[in-house]
This record gives sequence, structure tokens and C-alpha cells, in this order.
Amino acid sequence: MSRLSKELLYLVLQYLHEENYKETVHRLESESGRFLNVKYIEELVKKGEWEALERYLSGFISVGENRYSLKILFEIRKQKYLEALERKDRVKALNILNQELKVFQPHNDALFKEMTLLLTLGDIRENALLSKYTDNNTARLVVIEEIKKLIAMSPELREKSQFPSVSSSRLRQLVNQSLNWQHQLCKFPKANPDMTTLLVDHTCGPSNAAHAPPHSANHQFVGPIPRPGFHPPMQQPEAQFLFTATRGQSSVNTPALTCHPNIGGDLVLATHSNGAAEPELVLKRARPLRVPEEIRSIPSLSVSRPNHGVNFLASEELPTNVITLINQGSNVKSLDFHPEYQTLLLVGTDMGDISLWEIGSRLRIAHRSFSVWNVRSCSFAFQAFLGNHQPVYVNRVKWSPDGLFMGVAYSMHVVHVFSYHAGQELKDHLEIEAHVGSVSDVAFSTQEQSVLMITCGEDRTIKIWDTATGARQHILEGHDAPIYSILPHYKANIKYILSTAMDGKIRVWLYDEAGPRIEYDAPGSTCTRLAYNSDGSRLFSLGTSNDGVSFLVEWNESDGNVKQSYSGLTGKHSPGSVHFDIAKRFLAVGDNFCIKFWDMDKQNQLTSTNADGGLSATPCIRFNKDGVLLAASTADKGVKILGNAEGYRLVRSIENQSESRRVVSGAVAKPSTSTTFVGSNSAAGASVGTSEIRTPSPAVPTPNQDSQNMSVVRSRGVDELVCSAVWTPKEITEPSELRSMRLLDNLVEAPIVKLLYTNTGSGVLALAYNAVHKLWKWQKTEQNPTGNATTEEAPRMWQPTSGILMINDIRDVDTDTAVPCLAISKNNSYVISSSGGKVSLYNMTSFKTLTSFIDHPPAPTSLVFNPQDNNIIAIGLADCTIQIFNIRLDQALQKLVGHQKFVTGLAYDIDKKILVSSGADAQICIWNTENWEKVTSKYLNIPFRRNNNPSPETRVYFNLDRTRLLVVHESQIALYDPENLEFLMQWFPQQACGSITDAVYSCDGEYVYVSMEDGSVNIVTSIWLKLTCRITSAAYLPPKLSAIKVCINAIAAHPLNPKQFALGISDGGVYVVEPLESEKDWGSECDEKVVGTSENPVAVEP
Repeated sequence: MSRLSKELLYLVLQYLHEENYKETVHRLESESGRFLNVKYIEELVKKGEWEALERYLSGFISVGENRYSLKILFEIRKQKYLEALERKDRVKALNILNQELKVFQPHNDALFKEMTLLLTLGDIRENALLSKYTDNNTARLVVIEEIKKLIAMSPELREKSQFPSVSSSRLRQLVNQSLNWQHQLCKFPKANPDMTTLLVDHTCGPSNAAHAPPHSANHQFVGPIPRPGFHPPMQQPEAQFLFTATRGQSSVNTPALTCHPNIGGDLVLATHSNGAAEPELVLKRARPLRVPEEIRSIPSLSVSRPNHGVNFLASEELPTNVITLINQGSNVKSLDFHPEYQTLLLVGTDMGDISLWEIGSRLRIAHRSFSVWNVRSCSFAFQAFLGNHQPVYVNRVKWSPDGLFMGVAYSMHVVHVFSYHAGQELKDHLEIEAHVGSVSDVAFSTQEQSVLMITCGEDRTIKIWDTATGARQHILEGHDAPIYSILPHYKANIKYILSTAMDGKIRVWLYDEAGPRIEYDAPGSTCTRLAYNSDGSRLFSLGTSNDGVSFLVEWNESDGNVKQSYSGLTGKHSPGSVHFDIAKRFLAVGDNFCIKFWDMDKQNQLTSTNADGGLSATPCIRFNKDGVLLAASTADKGVKILGNAEGYRLVRSIENQSESRRVVSGAVAKPSTSTTFVGSNSAAGASVGTSEIRTPSPAVPTPNQDSQNMSVVRSRGVDELVCSAVWTPKEITEPSELRSMRLLDNLVEAPIVKLLYTNTGSGVLALAYNAVHKLWKWQKTEQNPTGNATTEEAPRMWQPTSGILMINDIRDVDTDTAVPCLAISKNNSYVISSSGGKVSLYNMTSFKTLTSFIDHPPAPTSLVFNPQDNNIIAIGLADCTIQIFNIRLDQALQKLVGHQKFVTGLAYDIDKKILVSSGADAQICIWNTENWEKVTSKYLNIPFRRNNNPSPETRVYFNLDRTRLLVVHESQIALYDPENLEFLMQWFPQQACGSITDAVYSCDGEYVYVSMEDGSVNIVTSIWLKLTCRITSAAYLPPKLSAIKVCINAIAAHPLNPKQFALGISDGGVYVVEPLESEKDWGSECDEKVVGTSENPVAVEP
């Protein structure tokens, strides 16, 4: 069912309800399955009309559909059964049990047997669970509440239970509007039309045409008599025609017919300039062209355009002064500024990569190279293309209107959608094989509460997608050549799409599959791109013909003809190579190694700039939202940022804030390419830890001097991107501020040294100092239907019936110097572990030791399973080597040599075919898993004052999309690029907390949980390494233990719940910690908006 059909159904339901057709409206609700009327369900339950209730619900749910449907039907039939027993109608009860409740027996056989036993009782209250059963009416109220809860828990039922917000008598309003419009199209309209039927279109007969008085503002026609409470709309939109020139037809240039309200609220026809109505001309204009009503009702906004006199200096308003330069590293193909944060620039290149830049500090926030996320789901044609290793480049990058998504159209088949929230990491959202061949353009449009993505391509189609789910909604077909560009727009609440093709055809579409509504030709049959001005009232296009001639024009939307052409384009270019953009009242075009500007109201070129030279022949250009900054691509694979005085102040304000954050004891650190250690801000109160980045030296030329105080300039881009330097993170110090649980332990308590969640999230595995493994498992219950780890229900310590334990071999092992290690296989079946002696492989269910290997010395110091083969493990050893070991064959396959001290961290990236290792020497190495050669290595930058332990452990972890490598050391956590081990940034804790004992990514990659020597936990944002929350030991430890000094030896993150983590404590306890239910996240609201420029993860030379 199409969206319009669904909405029509809602209007019909509203009409039936208003007309009090109760039985009909509920029957239609059930048969259509579109609206679940909770109030009607409540009425039926209160009355005990169980058969009617099930008939109604049959349109929405069934027993085998899902667990919510199953539970709803069970509650209804259970209550029906209990009421029959309450009435002592055992025959009826037996029928209900055998015919209606028996279907639930496979789901809970014990419960069914217990319900069967109720037949043997004289009073159902003799059953312990029903001892508090009062009466049927009270029980029905309980059933109502239970059904409401289940509906709210089911996403599908919850959506269907919400009737859309619709004005009263909406269907009648639409009928009246239709009748009014039909009357406007009458050839001989009467002053007082007689509208008596809806079954055929209304027409006024010609018999009284001669007597019809001329139309004027004082003559009105009367529509159908409205029902009580219904009021016709006060004003009809102006009937303005959009692009009425269609193939093979010419338009008639006539004034638009306009409707005005009178005092009574009915519609009257406006007169034309000569005082008389001209309905015949309007008829000729409208009917032969068959322009749809949706398009005809789009108004053309009347915009006053003052005559800009000589006193206005346009050059001061234009962004023509070079402010800064960004080195992208490859040729730029597309640019787009963020719609809200005005110094965030998205760049797409001819190498298929995209970058997100904060131009105020010239820092690259994010970078993605082109890769297919899921090759197996691709078509054979696309897989064949990938197999040929042909280059893929970016055709278009585009932000969604809300700035939460970015779309990237590539030169072959695919569109990628990324999600981005300020201060958080760029996330992969959708990969869509959108078109066969090149995807030419991508755009976004809002429809009610959803965001739609629109794509076009070489296959001559336009496709509309739901940005949230990736579901395709429409395919628009009708072009005869590959489509070059698309432009969604709306006027008078009518939303439509303009598209241009390589043959110069321009078409207009609605959001349906009824084909193009309008078609016309671009000047010179050019390959054209379209753009509206900022208020959406004027349409412009720039196109280049096959002869290399470019046309910059404004369109007359009333007749689809060119309103004016702009002169000054001189270069000869290939089709589609010239870029233009619009800001305020200016047009800008990249042409002939420079940027040319026009005033919209004047045909001659206003001015131009070569941006101090170095621009490409046809530079790609883009204004920011306010038009104070202009980005332009350069010939040397960079981007120049131009600005006016306001744009310069905007950029400088961010640079100044970035500089102020480098202040240490009142001195500003010298900008250089070397690292600088940044102290904590004393104004922030307690020290909360610091970040370190590499910052390029700014070299920004000063444009025109301006006496305006820079501090007065305010912009959302500045205020929201950079939080105040005196902001402090959230401190959690009381047990009431979070939820925590200590897991019950019936074994001998010993300090926990390693801790992991099972991969399903339903268990926690700990390795103690005494080499004993402890496993806790949560069970599925009514309160915990998923069976995942939670603080709301206590788990039970798992032990097999045999009573055996998983204990590592620690004979002849000095446990004080041993380095314990632990890993779980991907399928949750096996555990490999060592406590300084042999490596043991255990069965997770039976706890049986399947095998042991690697006789010490050298002792194992780190372990990791190969993600693709549980039989292959990598073992770091105390002799500074790494063994690649095959468990099934019981032999070492490879020995890797490269560390100077024992290896303490290992991590695989199967896609990149690398193994990353780290050691007590603070060295990080990357190994190629195909030939096992060392690719590169780098030493962690450790300040001498922080390195108290001569051989501290160093561990490594990949983030969720494996684009960053987290390195954990007792002195710091640091981020590296795993491709080349390029240092990105590092974070140091405050010294009062002691050393870092462990750290791990949250499962969604948003946070890094860092455990400290003093028992506290620091929660750091993963992209900026900015401390967002600090949890002291007093918040999760019981009062009697909080006064005792304890240390967190291990920390683990839940694999499914990103806000939950577990702690292994030196007193032998294991704690599960998560935020309060009322808190949506760790930390404060400021974190969600922070993009601290001094804490950006990547700094790239300008």
C-alpha cells in the first residue's frame, strides 16, 4: 500500500468516527490492519467480549507472529478461562483449555499443565498464584494494563496504535478544496454555483453564462454547505504554474488565477489588471498541458528585490580573500559544508575517499577510503567490476538537512551513508547498491518525521530511499539518457524533485511512480545542474554543452522559459565539469582557473578572483550556509578557503580558542609538528586528564581590517563545536548515581587478574590470581527476556554437574611475576588461558581441559584467537617472540621476532590481513598475516616521569570499524592509524588516580572505559579522548570496602550494551556497572556537542 493510500485510509477512518459509524470504523481498522484502536480494545476487555476482541485483533496479530502477539493472546484467553472457572462453568473452561490455550503448550508446557490442574480445584484461589484474585472486573483492569504494556513494547504495534495528527474533518476539507478548484476551471463560472454531487466533476452550465456578473473581489461562490464544526480554509494557494512547457508544446503566458479570502471564509476569484476575469485564457493554459493539480498549486513567492545602489560595496560581502589552505592529498570532486556547523567541510575525491575537515583549525576529523562493506551482498555485475580493479571516484557528497547523515555517491553502483554527531565518531550507516553503473548524484529531503535520500544514475532512474532503514520507496523512470543531477524542493507544501539528464532534458517528479509531470529543455541541450536561492523563490542552472559552451541562467517558473542569461563565462569545458553555487544574492562559478561572481539581478559579471593562484581549471566550489566562507579546489590536490570579513572572524575565533587550549601555566605552546604535552586547565577545578595532538602552525593572511570586536561574532558553528574550556566532566561518587552489582562467589576469593564477557553478552568470565576461572551466567526470565547481563537480576555462578573447575597449570610458576592471559573463541565454545605456565584449551560448557601446550619457559604473556579459525591462535611469549600456533595439529606454524621485551598485546584485523602486537618495550608492530613479515613498527611516546614500572604491559585494541588502534599503557591511552601507525593523539590521567590498569572500547566504539589504580573508572570519548565521566570507587563499592584501598585489575565492556562494563577488583570481587535507567548516557549533554579543536584526533599539515 502506497503512502497516499495509507493516509487516505486514515482520513476515511476519521470520517467514519466523526459520523459515528462505530461498527464500520472498527471493522475497517481490523481489516486494513493500519490502526490499532487501544481505547476500543479497552472497552471490549472491560465488557468481557472476548470473541469480539479476538476478531478485532486478528487483523493485527496471530499466535505465531512474535512474542508480543503471543503474550497478548495468552493474557486474553487466560482471563477468559479463569472467568469460566469462576462461574463454575467447567465445560466452557475445558473447551477453552483444549481449543484455545493448547496452542501455547509448546511455549510453556509447565504453565499449561498448571492451568489444567485448575479444573480440579473448587476455587481458583486455592492456587497460590491466584490467591489474590479478587473479582473479574479487577482482573480485567490488570489485563488491560498488561496489553497496553505489550503494545508499547512491540515496535510494530506501537506504531499502529498511534493515529497521525490530522485536523478535524480533514476529508471534508479536501473535498471542499477540490470543488473550489473545479469551479475555478469552469469555462462559464457562475457567481453562486450549485454543487450537488461528488460523483462527477463540477461544471457550471453555459446557459447562464451571459448573465453571469463579472468577477470581482466582492463576488463569491458558495461551496458545499459545511457540516457543523467544519470551516473551509481561509486562503487558497495562488495557482502558479511550474515549468508548463512540455515536449512539443508551448506555454501561454497568462497571469495566474489567484484566490483571496473574504470575511465569511469562502473563496473569491481575483480580478486581473483590466478589472475583468479571464477564465478562458486560464482554461487554455491549464487543461491542454495536463499539469497535475499538485504542481499547479505551487506558488511562486513574491520577493522584493531592492535596487542596490552605488553606496553598497558588494566586494566587501563576497568571500574573496584567502583565509587558509587544506591539503587533501587527491583531486577534489565534490564539497559540502555542514548545514549547522559552518566550519565543517565534507570533501570527496577522485580516489574514492572522503574527509571531514574542521577548517578553523585545519584538522581532519574523519577520513574514509573507498571499500565495499559487504561484497557478498553485491550483484554479480558489481563484483565483476571490483574484480577488474577499476578506479572508483566520488561523484557527489551531500549532508542531510539535519546534518546527521552524509551521503556519498560513487562512480560505480554504490552509495554510502554515514552518520555523524558532533563530538562523536563518524559511523558507517548504510551501504546501498543504488544503480547499475555510475551513481551521479545524491540528495536528501524531509518527509514529515523521516529523512529520505534520493539518488540518480547512469541507469536512467531516480530512486528514493528511507535514510534510517535503507528501504527503497520509489523508482522514478522516464529519462531517455543517463541522469546527471537531482534537486528536491517544495513550495506550498508540495514536494517535488527536479532532475537533469545528459541529453539536456529537465523533468519534474512527485514522490510517486506516476512518471514525470513536466519536461523541458535546458539551453544548448546542456548537461545541467540546478540550484535554488536561499529562500527557494528563484531557480538557476549552469550547464555545459558538448561544444564546451556553458550557460548560466535563471528560470521563469511560471512558464518554464529562461528568464535571464548571465554573461562572462569564457572557458571551453567538457560537459558537467563546471561548478556553481549560490549564497545570499550572489552566484559563483568556477571557470578558467578563477572564481567568478554575479549579482542575481544583473546579467554582467560582478567580479572575479584567482584566490592567489593555484586553482584548478574548473574549481569545485561551495559556500557555507551563511555565505561568509567559500571552499574551492586547487590544482595541487588541496582546498582553499576564501572568506569575507565575517568569515575571517569566524575562522579566527576557532583558531583562537584552539590556541587558548594549549596554554600551560599561562604560556602558549609553540605551534609545531612535534608533540606537545598539555596540562589540565586549572579553571576547570579538579584535574581531569589531558589530551595531546599535533598541530600545524597557522599561517592566515589578514584581510580587510575591521574594527568590530571578534568576541561579538557568534555562530552556532563556533559555540557548539567548541565547549568552554572551564567545562568539567561528570563526577559519580555516590551509589545512588549509578547501578552496580557484585557477582556472588562461592569459591575461594582471590584477586581478579583478567575479565571478559562472553560474546553473547549473557555471561562474565574471570581469571583469578590463583589460576581459577569463574563463570557467571544470566538466565532468561520474565524480567530479563534477553538473558543478557544486567544489574537488575543476579546471575548464578556456572559449574558443570561434574563439579570440576577450570584451573591453569601453575606448577613451577612464580605467580607474582607471571603475566596472565585469557581469550574466548568467537563461537563462545572454547577458552584459552594461561597463568604463566602452559596454555590450556577449555570447553566452556563442561570445563574440561581439551589440551595443553607451550611448555614454559618461555612463558606465554598474551593470547588471541584467529577470528576466522578457532584452531589458530597467536601467542605472545616472554622471550619477545610471537608464535602462530595450530591447536589441532599441535605445532607452531610461524615464529615472529621483532620485540625487545615480552609481548603483552595482540589484535587481528582479518580484512586488512594484519596482526598488531605490543610489548613491555612499548613497541607496536604490524605483521602481514599472509607472509608474516613485519610491515612497520613504532614506539609509544612515554614521558620519563610517568614510566615508573620498568616493564609495564602495553595492550592493543581495534575500534568497531577497525580504522583506529587503541594502545593502552600504564601512563596513557593513545590512538594510532593502523594503516601506517601514524600517531593521532594520546590522553594522560591525572596523577592522583595512579596508573592506568586496563582500558577497553565500548561495544559501539563511542567510549573508552579506563580503569585506574585507585579504583576509579574514567570514561573517555573515543574520537576526541575527552574525559566525559569519572566514577570513584565509592560509587560502586559497599561502604565497608570503599574505605579500603582496592585496585581495578581488569575491565571488560559488554558486547551488546554499550553503556555497561564489568570490573575485576584486587579483593577478588567482580562488579557489573551501568548508568541509571533515567540517565540516557554516561556524561553530560556538553559531550554530545563538543568537537574540541585542541583534542581532535587527526592533525594534517596544511
